[in-house]
Amino acid sequence: MRQLDLFAHVAAAFAEGPRDGISTGALYEAVAAAASVSAAEAQVRVPIGAAGALHSPFKRAVRWHQQSLKQLGVVERVPDRAGFWRLTEPAGDKLDRAAAGVKLVAFSTTLGVAIWGRNEDVFRGLSEPIALCVTSPPYPLRQARAYGNPTEAQYVDFLCEALEPIVAALLPGGSIVLNISNDIFEARSPARSLYIERLVLALHDRLGLSLMDRIPWVNYSKPPGPTRWACVSRVQLATAYEPVLWLTNDPARVRSNNRRVLQAHTERQLRLMASGGEQRSAVYGDGAYRIRPQAFGNPTAGRLPRNVIERGHQCRDTLAYRRESAALGLPAHGAMQPTAIPDFFIRFLSEPGDLVVDPFGGTIRTGLAAERLGRRWLVTEWILQYVRGGAELFRQANGFNLHPALQWATQPR
Repeated sequence: MRQLDLFAHVAAAFAEGPRDGISTGALYEAVAAAASVSAAEAQVRVPIGAAGALHSPFKRAVRWHQQSLKQLGVVERVPDRAGFWRLTEPAGDKLDRAAAGVKLVAFSTTLGVAIWGRNEDVFRGLSEPIALCVTSPPYPLRQARAYGNPTEAQYVDFLCEALEPIVAALLPGGSIVLNISNDIFEARSPARSLYIERLVLALHDRLGLSLMDRIPWVNYSKPPGPTRWACVSRVQLATAYEPVLWLTNDPARVRSNNRRVLQAHTERQLRLMASGGEQRSAVYGDGAYRIRPQAFGNPTAGRLPRNVIERGHQCRDTLAYRRESAALGLPAHGAMQPTAIPDFFIRFLSEPGDLVVDPFGGTIRTGLAAERLGRRWLVTEWILQYVRGGAELFRQANGFNLHPALQWATQPR
């Protein structure tokens, strides 16, 4: 019997079958019809295994894919109906988390792969050298979001364990970029937690990472908060930034290059260069800073960016993701990062062809930025609905391929 790739047909049979379930016999018939397998071919039995017992290769293949879908949480047995199977509950507010050991290539492009699975199950077996990790891990919130998060007490261990295999595969001078929260407070107190300081020290002491910079992501569109301390008791200022930590395993060989992120000159600087530079002499700071005639007059490709990033949280990709997720009947991610954040750090800290990774993929923005910038990428996300919604942003990417299990598992029905 010829070899058949029946996975998509098996998944489609469940999606298109009765809502109350499909019998195994009806499943065989539906898959055979979709795959153009004749009734005679479906019934052919051949010796299989050491005992040489006769089995149908076609039916064995269908049952194998059925069990694969079961392991992925896509299908389940129908209670009180022997031999009947159905799709699990449609995607909605309930989020489907990958079980331990599940590693499904949710979608891929020519440059990258998004895996539905737990990061520890993927990165511990990775042998490919990593140039850069850009990620926004779950924040240690007291009231967890839908996707869950570690507590403040668990956070340092949680993040060190997640990053350990990535750091082990990091190229000399490779970087780790972490977008974390500044708005974590001591219990019943307006004093901010010191978890960031503890985290930085642990990343240095346990994983050998050196801190290159703390870069504030300033977002003036954040809602007023923290609510209790800024809006109610009035003892705090309204928050407007989140820290982005940049670390490397080898500061002497760090692979950053600020020429890759130069910004456009201001009109004033353009006029200054056109006029040949400064026309004055001045001394500031007791001689520490001097301005001489013709200073700042040499034409340059752009101005150096400051170590502060000003971006709103909304972006075109976020709008597209929300629109596509709604059309698929999927819940939207509750804490999305604008693509501009990973875009900046990928340009600054990597080169075309480098491997960029994200162990907490969310809506796969690190992968999207890497794709557009010509970097190879690998992203893991353990919530099925998030990685499925994020896949829609890659539809136009070269070599895009969505796993059939995701195509059918999240269809409105």
